[in-house]
Amino acid sequence: MSGLVAVLACQVPSSPPRPDDLCIQACTRTIARCDLVGCTRGCQLSLDRLVEREGDHVLACVRASSASCDDALWASCAARIGPHADGGPPAPPAGPRR
Repeated sequence: MSGLVAVLACQVPSSPPRPDDLCIQACTRTIARCDLVGCTRGCQLSLDRLVEREGDHVLACVRASSASCDDALWASCAARIGPHADGGPPAPPAGPRR
């Protein structure tokens, strides 16, 4: 019995899956034109949106597009969702000319 207690005490609880791992799984399962490399690069590129729990919206945007599954598409989809949908604040005014 003490052996069983020792084994149970040594088990390390499994950590939750990482957001990019969940995104990659969903991408490869639901976006046929994206291969594993495209899904991996895209999910890692949009990691900040995944952490903000916007991953489903990023994936929906990529899925709805007919563009190539490349960095530009993923960046575009990540930049046009949630609080970032309006493109962000305006650029600062130009400085004085010299």
